[in-house]
Amino acid sequence: MMRIAFVLAATSMLAAPLQATRISEDDLRPHIETLASDDYEGREPGTEGEKRTIAYISAQWAKAGLVPAATDGSWFDPVALVRRGPDKAEVKFHARGERLRFADDEIVLVGKYTDYAAEKMPLWFAGYGVDGNGKVSPDVAGKVVFFLADRPAFGEEAMKSLTARRRALIAAGAEGVIAIGGEQTDYPLIRRLLLARPITSVARDVRAPLEGVVGAQFAVAMVTQSGGDWDALRKSANAADFGGKLLNVTGDFIVKSNVQMFDSPNVIGKIAGRKAGSGAVLYMGHWDHLGVCRPEGDADRICNGAVDNASGIAVMTEVARELAKGKHDRDIYFVATTAEEAGLYGAYAFAEKPAVPLDDIVVALNIDTIAIAPKGARVAIIGRGTTKLDKEIEGVARKAKRKIEGSEDANAFIRRQDGWALTQKGVPALMVGGSFADLKLLEAFLDGPYHGPEDELTAGTELGGAAEDANLHVALGKHFASTKKHKAEPEPKKTGG
Repeated sequence: MMRIAFVLAATSMLAAPLQATRISEDDLRPHIETLASDDYEGREPGTEGEKRTIAYISAQWAKAGLVPAATDGSWFDPVALVRRGPDKAEVKFHARGERLRFADDEIVLVGKYTDYAAEKMPLWFAGYGVDGNGKVSPDVAGKVVFFLADRPAFGEEAMKSLTARRRALIAAGAEGVIAIGGEQTDYPLIRRLLLARPITSVARDVRAPLEGVVGAQFAVAMVTQSGGDWDALRKSANAADFGGKLLNVTGDFIVKSNVQMFDSPNVIGKIAGRKAGSGAVLYMGHWDHLGVCRPEGDADRICNGAVDNASGIAVMTEVARELAKGKHDRDIYFVATTAEEAGLYGAYAFAEKPAVPLDDIVVALNIDTIAIAPKGARVAIIGRGTTKLDKEIEGVARKAKRKIEGSEDANAFIRRQDGWALTQKGVPALMVGGSFADLKLLEAFLDGPYHGPEDELTAGTELGGAAEDANLHVALGKHFASTKKHKAEPEPKKTGG
């Protein structure tokens, strides 16, 4: 009787469907704990924290079953970056034969190169920098241009950002571009950004020979001491046809800057598919964060980036581990990008020099800031309506017993994540999951620990939704890597970016 019972039990076990291994919160937590630890110093590009980060990712991906897949056959594709910040500046402004007086802490200047010097430079007030048609006065060429940092009420949305207007002035030949802090973009904020020595991609480095920021009070004093009327000048800038005005002021500048050129890598691995030429699935997420982000003397100086984006790298690693257990028709690539926080620079570098031809990518799934939503969150799509894949993704999500957030509200973040660099090239790039389904919950994170020392892994860090999203991404990978389940159709290719 005992032998018969054993045989029947064994037969029953063999007949039962095998349960798929599921990614759990306990699988994700150790990766986040490591990457967001103080030992990794906030994972800033070009630091010791970077070295530890890329070594950890490549080792974990190798252990998961990936093979290196950068363009040279290694794990790492270098991205040329430049870190630039102010050092010392000697500035003299003259009007009506007299030197103007101002407080040194009300102006911060940085040069494109280590040393900048110029004398008797004419100063120009350009209002918001561009007029209502997005045009810049040709008179700015060769001058040091002051312009209002706040967003104008007129003009197209694309030309309202501070960056877009700054670049327009540089393209028009401005020798210097100096923003005037206002209500929306106050002087202390921009000053802190410059003093933090921001990182830029060398390939996308658009700089004037001289740049900087001054406080509103500095602008008032400069114009008033030179015999002008600041209130009238400021009011005239609100007109959409304002082209600018030459100030009765000249400037002498001796500016020394800290300029550091360095390479920082994207980490790239893959699972080789069985059917050559059938295309590829791509997972992407940024490994970098803000590093030591607070001044000396603060109790906690490190921005650890547990949610943003150690959680995304953790999910990518466990998704890779699960997918590597099976065989797939298409290649599956994993790309951990650098310098996302500085401006998506690692993603742009990959888009310009991809390890896999962009035309071969049937879907790119970016994974970022994923540890926010609890279990049971709806699935949102950042990029909804921009590809032909929404119904397929929703079908996979429903099979995983996930509910769908059908609105396009999450598209408000489409330009703020790495997938945007690929979207501009015509690649179907999306973000899928629960973190962007509840925008109130997301905003609570953005208004709270986001980009601060408080973004640390704690016992209360929400990993339930991240684990569910990790398993959803496994299912999505299996779906899109199958030539039977997903019939690839060409997406219209763009050349912008």
